[in-house]
Amino acid sequence: MSEITFPNTYGQFIRRKELLKDYSPYIINSFVSAGYITKINNRYYQNNTYIGEESDYFYAAAYVPNGVIGFMSAAVYYGLSNHRPMAVDVAVRANSYIPPFPNWPPIRLHYLEKKYFDFAISTVSENGNEFRIYEIEKIVSDIVKYREYIGIEETKEVLTNYLKRSDRDLNKLIKWSMKNGCDKQMRTYLEVLV
Repeated sequence: MSEITFPNTYGQFIRRKELLKDYSPYIINSFVSAGYITKINNRYYQNNTYIGEESDYFYAAAYVPNGVIGFMSAAVYYGLSNHRPMAVDVAVRANSYIPPFPNWPPIRLHYLEKKYFDFAISTVSENGNEFRIYEIEKIVSDIVKYREYIGIEETKEVLTNYLKRSDRDLNKLIKWSMKNGCDKQMRTYLEVLV
């Protein structure tokens, strides 16, 4: 039987169901044995042949598949802050089971109630990789809501930078703030900064 070579057409992380479309579990295990891929959890494999740009966000999506990039990590992604968090901020639904993940990259979990977790989520796809992230207005709203945890200076920086954007949507910002239960605080900030 001839050796099957691993195609280098996948992203940094590969979903198991994606591999199963083209390969049997036996072949997938042979890819693991040969070192082409490493099993991360029951859903994802890391592609050891990947040569594209790497991102901690892709790692976070693989290790916490039901999570959403949020808080300061999302603010940095959107260019709203120069503050680099020590860990990737990932929101998960309260009471979620999160399988163990490695120490690198550092991931900080934020447990949110379902009503604060399940809205304004978009998916970013780059070079065969993807991660879920909250929309920019939801991020600004979350940071205002948790400003005492995030930091007042960081909150002001994020909101100021958001207000400078030509694509800002104040109606959506107020809408998500109302859904988040922080519309009064948001209006107070906006009155001072606008």
